[in-house]
Amino acid sequence: MYNRAAILITIILALILTLLPMPTWTIWLRPAWVLLVLIYWTIAVPHRVGLGTVWAIGLVVDLLLGTILGEHALVFTLIIYLVSRLTLRLRMYPAPQQGASILIFILIYQFVLYCIQGFLGELPGSSLYWLSSLTSVLFWPLLFVLLRDFQRWFRIT
Repeated sequence: MYNRAAILITIILALILTLLPMPTWTIWLRPAWVLLVLIYWTIAVPHRVGLGTVWAIGLVVDLLLGTILGEHALVFTLIIYLVSRLTLRLRMYPAPQQGASILIFILIYQFVLYCIQGFLGELPGSSLYWLSSLTSVLFWPLLFVLLRDFQRWFRIT
């Protein structure tokens, strides 16, 4: 129970980072904080973060961002399913290769969201939409180290 509370704290912090106001010109640079945290916990302790939990967190993100209910839930579940299938490989990858894998996951996340928004007729009006995948990859090493230390501190297994 203690482990789940510690993981929940990191997800709440990621939600807060997602909701923090940013200047208009930097809105496209916002990393996918919640997805990055979910990817980390899926790689680090795959038995603690299940697809049902990810679906519920996706619904919370949908409610907080005001998007179609189930949009982020669907995409988070898809990405975390892919990550869980590749967990053993991702753990063994060196940092650059792991970063490339994270880039692919984030690009898939953004592409599926882009397709959903396209079906709804609400496509992003700028090609800068794809920049957040690069900032997500740039923040991944720092986030990885912080969450790894957090995991060790709270002995999350």
